[in-house]
Amino acid sequence: MNETDLHHFQHYQNSCPSAEAIVKNITWSQVSSNPALPAKLLRLFFHDCFVKGCDASILLDNPQSEKQAGPNQSLGGFVLIDAIKAQLEKQCPGKVSCADIIALVTRDRAVSFQFKASLWQVETGRRDGTVSLASNVILPSPLSGFDGLKQSFASKGLSVSDLVALSGAHTMGRANCAFVTPRLFTFNGNGGVDPLLDAAYANSLKKTCPRAPPAAATVEMDPGGSLKFDASYFVALKKNQGLFLSDAALLQDPVAAKLASGFQDQKTFLAAFVQSVRRMGAVGALTGNAGQIRKQCRAVNS
Repeated sequence: MNETDLHHFQHYQNSCPSAEAIVKNITWSQVSSNPALPAKLLRLFFHDCFVKGCDASILLDNPQSEKQAGPNQSLGGFVLIDAIKAQLEKQCPGKVSCADIIALVTRDRAVSFQFKASLWQVETGRRDGTVSLASNVILPSPLSGFDGLKQSFASKGLSVSDLVALSGAHTMGRANCAFVTPRLFTFNGNGGVDPLLDAAYANSLKKTCPRAPPAAATVEMDPGGSLKFDASYFVALKKNQGLFLSDAALLQDPVAAKLASGFQDQKTFLAAFVQSVRRMGAVGALTGNAGQIRKQCRAVNS
């Protein structure tokens, strides 16, 4: 599946002309009062698209759903999606898919609110999946090396450039200390610090993430800038201040490292990110008569 398999821009121009405005208005209203929300939505979109494609299966509620998988239990943004869907169903019943809502709100909530402009048009026409199983959840790990990351992205039809650009989403949000402490205390099982991690940064991280951190302990993904979408992730990365092993892994491949260097420029990064997030948004998209348009995003139609 690629971008051309989606219908077009403004798919709802005739069936629900106000759809994109409704999504944007509700999104911007909630983000203005909760600046931590954008990072959560970026992560939600990624976790949906990388499991069975961008079909909103991540939103379904059942005892064995994707939500129950370990990597997904800390996801957020579901209440916002529910609010948008409820308003769209009042305005245009049965017209706008939950999958398209996720794609639109990712742009409006994660990026466009900050810049007060839509940085890209979203291809729409996705339909909603009907299957959601925790057993299907296989995602790139924060502990992955470069080869594993490259293979994972390639399996979705995404390139090394997409891998590096989308990693730039780590410029926002927070991470659980459990993914960080192995680099600080037990790297390679020898009780040491990962030599690929800047020493001063490692010492700073130890203050937030001790050897045995509380289960809920978190740390900024991008030191000093976790609420703003910009190129500072790549600036930090080049200083060996990437938080995860998977971040540091980008510098271990010459092609990825060169891309990361170029993405220190804000305009270069934003242009690449837009193209990559659009490609990701087409992964496994259901179109035509496939799937359904759910009435509620948390449940398949009866």
